[in-house]
Amino acid sequence: MAQCECLPRCPFFNDQMPDSSGLGAIYKRKYCVEGRADCARHVVFKRLGAAAVPIDLYPNMMEQARRIVASAP
Repeated sequence: MAQCECLPRCPFFNDQMPDSSGLGAIYKRKYCVEGRADCARHVVFKRLGAAAVPIDLYPNMMEQARRIVASAP
């Protein structure tokens, strides 16, 4: 399975969470490699574009992602 197309420029992983071990590695595998459709950040990105993804949106915050998408004009 291919990596998420957002990974190289995703500020969540590139600036906020170390991904070499621990939780960062688990999140990266779960949301960026195995299941982009389960990533809240990717959901907002696909529906509204990169600029609409809040910097503090964690990949597991799907309810928040749904609210963001639903409230978009």
